[in-house]
Amino acid sequence: MSSSKLICKSAALLASFLSIYAIANFDLLQYLPRLPDQQAIAASALLNKDKAISTLVDLKKLDKSAIAILVEKSKYRLTVYYQKKPVKAYAIALGGNPKDDKLRQGDKRTPEGIFKVRDLYSHSQWSKFIWLDYPNQDSWRKFLAAKSRGEIGANDGIGGEIGIHGVEKGNDWLVERQINWTLGCISLKNKDVEEIYQLLQRGTRIEILH
Repeated sequence: MSSSKLICKSAALLASFLSIYAIANFDLLQYLPRLPDQQAIAASALLNKDKAISTLVDLKKLDKSAIAILVEKSKYRLTVYYQKKPVKAYAIALGGNPKDDKLRQGDKRTPEGIFKVRDLYSHSQWSKFIWLDYPNQDSWRKFLAAKSRGEIGANDGIGGEIGIHGVEKGNDWLVERQINWTLGCISLKNKDVEEIYQLLQRGTRIEILH
C-alpha cells in the first residue's frame, strides 16, 4: 500500500473515532477535521441540488397533502416527492449508528419504517424541527419482539423525540462530510431544512429506508 493511501485511511479512521466521541461531547464538533470522505455523496446523485424548490414547485398553488419524503440512510439522501414524483434531493447526516434500525432509547440509531409528521416548529439551535411520530405501532412491534428475543434489556425504553432538523450555525460541514453526530435524528444543512419545512404539514408521510 502506498504511503499516501495509508495516510488517507488513517485520517479517515481517526475522523470516525472523533465523530463518535463528539456525539457525547457536542462542543468538540467544531474541532473535527474536514477530511475527504470516500463515501461522500457525489454531486450528481442529488436531484436538482442547485435549484431552489420554488423553481420546481409552484409554492402558491402547493397541495401539501401531495408531498411525501423518502429518506435513504445508506445513500445519505432525503428526497422530496410531489404528486408521487421526485422533485429534489438533499444530503443528510444520521445518528451515531447509521446502519441499523432503532430498537431502544440510547442506541443512536435512526428508525426505519413509515412515519408521519407529528408537529413542526422553529428550534433555537437547529433552525427547524420536524417531529416524527416515532414510536408508532410498527416501532412498538419491533421493540417488543427484540425484547422478547433478549436483544435489548428488560428495563430499556423505546425512546422518542426523533425528527428532522438542521445544525448549529456554521456547522453545515457536518452534513457535507457525513459526520453522524445526532442521537438518531436526521440532520440537514439549515438552508435545506428551512426549504423543506415550508412544504410540510402535520400528517406528511415520511418513509425511512436502510
